[in-house]
Amino acid sequence: MQLKEYQQRTLEEIRRYLEFLTDWREKAKRNPELEVDFPAKAWDKTNIGRRYASRKNGLGEPLPTFCLKIPTGGGKTLLAVKMIDLVNTIYRKRRTGLVLWIVPTTQIYRQTIRSLKDRDHPYRQHLDMASAGRTLILEKTDKFSPLDLEENLAVLMLKLPSANRKTKETLRMFKDSGGFQEFFPAEDDIKGQEALLKRFPNLDTHDTEGGFWGRQIKTSLGNALRTLSPMIILDEGHKAYSEGAQDTLRGFNPILIAELSATPSEQSNILVNIKGRELHDEEMIKLDLHAVDKRSPEWKDTLLAAVNKRDQLEKVAREYRSNTGVYIRPICVIQAERTGKDQRDGNHIHSEDVREHLIKAIGIPADHVAVKTSEKDEIKEVDDIGGLLSPNCQIRYIITKQALQEGWDCAFAYVLAILTNPSSRNALTQLVGRILRQPYAHKTHIKELDESYVFSFQQKASELLESIRNGFEREGLGDLRGHIAVDQEEGMEQCPKLIAINERFADAARRTILPVFVVKDNGRWRPVNYEMDIVARICWDDVDLKPVLEMPLSSFETGDTEQVLTLTNSPFGPVELRELIKFRAAGVSVDTAFMTRHISDIVPNPWQAHEIAESVLAQLREGPGDRAKRKQLISSNFTHIISELHNRLLDERDRLSEKIFRTMLKDDRLRFLVIGKGLNWTPPTSISVPATAKRLTRADGGQLELNLFDFVPEDEFNELEKAVAWYLEEQTRLFFWFRNRSRRDYSIQGWRQHRIYPDFIFTACDDDRTEATSDYDRVYVVETKGSHLTGNDRAKYTRELFDICTEAAESRSWSEMGLDMKENILRFDVLSQDDWEAKLAALFDAGD
Repeated sequence: MQLKEYQQRTLEEIRRYLEFLTDWREKAKRNPELEVDFPAKAWDKTNIGRRYASRKNGLGEPLPTFCLKIPTGGGKTLLAVKMIDLVNTIYRKRRTGLVLWIVPTTQIYRQTIRSLKDRDHPYRQHLDMASAGRTLILEKTDKFSPLDLEENLAVLMLKLPSANRKTKETLRMFKDSGGFQEFFPAEDDIKGQEALLKRFPNLDTHDTEGGFWGRQIKTSLGNALRTLSPMIILDEGHKAYSEGAQDTLRGFNPILIAELSATPSEQSNILVNIKGRELHDEEMIKLDLHAVDKRSPEWKDTLLAAVNKRDQLEKVAREYRSNTGVYIRPICVIQAERTGKDQRDGNHIHSEDVREHLIKAIGIPADHVAVKTSEKDEIKEVDDIGGLLSPNCQIRYIITKQALQEGWDCAFAYVLAILTNPSSRNALTQLVGRILRQPYAHKTHIKELDESYVFSFQQKASELLESIRNGFEREGLGDLRGHIAVDQEEGMEQCPKLIAINERFADAARRTILPVFVVKDNGRWRPVNYEMDIVARICWDDVDLKPVLEMPLSSFETGDTEQVLTLTNSPFGPVELRELIKFRAAGVSVDTAFMTRHISDIVPNPWQAHEIAESVLAQLREGPGDRAKRKQLISSNFTHIISELHNRLLDERDRLSEKIFRTMLKDDRLRFLVIGKGLNWTPPTSISVPATAKRLTRADGGQLELNLFDFVPEDEFNELEKAVAWYLEEQTRLFFWFRNRSRRDYSIQGWRQHRIYPDFIFTACDDDRTEATSDYDRVYVVETKGSHLTGNDRAKYTRELFDICTEAAESRSWSEMGLDMKENILRFDVLSQDDWEAKLAALFDAGD
């Protein structure tokens, strides 16, 4: 599964924090008397510019806690399973142990555990990679032993109500129960009980200290969890900030808590903040969203309009499938007012009223309609045939009231029909996120299939818009509120605004043609293609796999033996800790084809991928030591070997691609040229913005004066980008500036797969623009980076590529760069949050 750019950045930020965290933890251990708050120290080192709220676990130890702010549809679950591997590798330094995965609703619970238990699902495959094939997915009712956790990566799924100890004595997981006695000393082992209580003083007990047997530890699941130092993943983390929930979570004595949320609590430590715009740019969500306010007093008219829209979408989807082979079955989600068995009173719109009208009046086949309520779950019945996304599933209409408000995930949901009381504005706010996910996280480039639709019953247009905006905020997509178009009457859709270029800059913009990297093909220059011109030239025999071949397999906790610490009651002395050696079970089957499949996304030629896999396994078998033991070690570490090989091949692909790129430049087989309009980028003559988009203004509230377009949507800028735009507006030497839009405007293809879309393109004069004899003399292409991103790998790559661009532009003659650009200086630069203002000042002073 190819990670999106923002997902890669998220994991890089997590890795940086964990590395700082590990370093400061070791410093704290060496100086325990100082009582260092090492999570806070590590946080400060990341330079992310957000405050950190320190917390402690149930033992009074510093507790690292951070939050990933990821909007709905951003792939939080995928990031969570990848994060488990990072935490185990960097911070825990082992591949086994316990992860508590806590979710707030039954719907999220069921979807998550189904994916984690499915060995063919990418989520489970990532966990198996992290654990070397030793993964246990557990539920609250499952029994497990200390040996299970010593030998496996165990993920225990819990719902938040089960974890809340407000009513702990009524909850089974905190009651004394059978099945967990192995985690505790025997009842008559008084010294053992005392020793364990000394180490974990927050364990629940039966008696007080004055009792005959002393404090007897309850052999409950809750107590067992407290002794295991779990990592906690808290899905929808903002729901767990009640006093009871927080006390319970910290009382599990976790080693770390990682929250996932689209709308974190103000108390959350936000490590990564992903904006909705990043999801939109990466084709993760269906926008624009079109909302139709039906003024008819009859709810059946609203339902019919939604049905007609869904039918229209299915026709488009069938044609799309015939052309591409990609299956999409648009689904309409319908919210009724009542769903209960005894609530069909004729005065409210009941789910069975809706079903009956769909089937009998409109003619929808009965198997196309499903009801999802707390009492009836007809969606669950399709799980056996592959779920709602399966071509074998017939469901096209899902009727609900509240059951789908959070956590339900089906990218085929395109249409939302709200039939509830117009005064109930929460309905739309809570359901809008259910129709925003883009099928397969990839745009179809067919307008109808890349957008979403809402039909509401007798809502005021202003209230409808506000409800949807609130829904966007709820899903972490507040910066995309401008992508909402409200139709007050049927057929009166608010079309996007078309903004023409500012006539003052039109002629200069027409002459601004920016170069791209090109290669010669059949005597003509064309833009470079990453796969065809770079990756295809890689000699895979040159990859350096030495780190994989020499990694010490026995150092990972997947060999034949393992050392563990356990409490033992010696008849000759007090309770003590002693080391045991335990035999480990045999590893998984070593399959060359399986390894080949897992590296084929990097090595495109399957024969070359197979040769690499075969060679790696052969060399590992020929390593030092007993051959039979080597084979067993390879088997025990097989999925870990695949993971390390995959990561190494990624690094080697980038290294060899860079070498090819630079060699082609040096040999003049690759150039940075203007090769003609249509093949090179020029500023657009107009831009389309959502009808309800908010205009970006100057810092003082005045209108922008020097942008290429008079209207620029505010939601396309983060805070750093706004600051840069405001600074540019104040420069007397600036001629015009343009907000370069990701995936739509100027991009640079380098030696890595992802293109770079710079943030700004601006032009400047050598003199004050009021005294200049020409419109502009210099063109600048800049990318901005927040302080926490300045030192990461992507920022380093961008700087290196931009340096090459600037150097190449300086070395080319005007005939190669284009007649219109013959007198202009062209420069590329990266502006970091720490020094962007000084850098821009230097750029504008360069004309002196």
